[in-house]
Amino acid sequence: MSVHILAIESSCDETSAAVLTDGKVLSNIIANQTVHEQYGGVVPELASRAHQENIVPVVDMALKKAGVDRSELSAIAFTQSPGLIGSLLVGSCFAKAMALALNIPLIAVHHMQAHVLANFIADPKPSFPFLCLTVSGGHTQIVRCDSPLSMQVIGETLDDAAGEAFDKSAKLLGLPYPGGPLIDKYAKEGNAARFKFPEPQIPGLNFSFSGLKTAILYFLQEHQQKDPGFVQANLADICASVQERIVSILLHKLVKASRETGIQQIAIAGGVSANSGLRNALQQYGEKHGWQTYIPKFEYCTDNAAMIVMTAWYKYLAGDFAGLEAGVSARAGF
Repeated sequence: MSVHILAIESSCDETSAAVLTDGKVLSNIIANQTVHEQYGGVVPELASRAHQENIVPVVDMALKKAGVDRSELSAIAFTQSPGLIGSLLVGSCFAKAMALALNIPLIAVHHMQAHVLANFIADPKPSFPFLCLTVSGGHTQIVRCDSPLSMQVIGETLDDAAGEAFDKSAKLLGLPYPGGPLIDKYAKEGNAARFKFPEPQIPGLNFSFSGLKTAILYFLQEHQQKDPGFVQANLADICASVQERIVSILLHKLVKASRETGIQQIAIAGGVSANSGLRNALQQYGEKHGWQTYIPKFEYCTDNAAMIVMTAWYKYLAGDFAGLEAGVSARAGF
């Protein structure tokens, strides 16, 4: 008898539902929220309201696309942490109500663990153990993965995340929200060697991006005092130089982690793994250092329910279920 799992992702500003059957993802529906663009960032209260509006049609579409009736479901999964509390509550309450109504198990999934396991949605898949550089707007981590459910964070940011560094740099350049993808766009046309930004000297495998953001701010202030049109005239080169430094910070630590652990199976995950500069650089570093590299498809890099349902599959096989009392958390680790 086949196992059908429905998963719901609602950690931030995307409402997503996915259906998996016997380890294969059959649907992955995502509803984006454009309401936040006018505010220059995600507004938590507006995000939770939009989730309430989107969740029923998104779940219905995911089931229909997969060709699975709700009566056939074996379990329902939801994102438990981390994320915006209001957004997480919408997804968790919906999942609990549906699981209770259908009398089927509930599976709680950690969002960052799911980002790592996005590498298992499609071939090629890494073999264990492997290292995963997980980079997003809120997190920057190097994770050692010994099995689907056994992971250890061996390096993480001490302050800001890489995705935040991209978005804040974009804001300083006057680019609209979300700015990270726009830096990637303009960087393709620019000279990454034109401007040099500092690389933080942080011991061990941890990261820091607050100093880089400050350096970019002072750089722009200095040049704009001399020439108010400096940013517009040099936008592509600035974007390319900023992106090159953020990527080099990430990959230099990844090289160190590979050397210290002896692991040469290397993956990336998270929203920033959609950045073309990072994707290209990982392949180049892989060739240089003899790594086997793995990069998820673009649709599985940003927040999505396919990665939640893939994680739920492994938890289902392990009998790792949650009770109806399972709460949500803004910052819980895994």
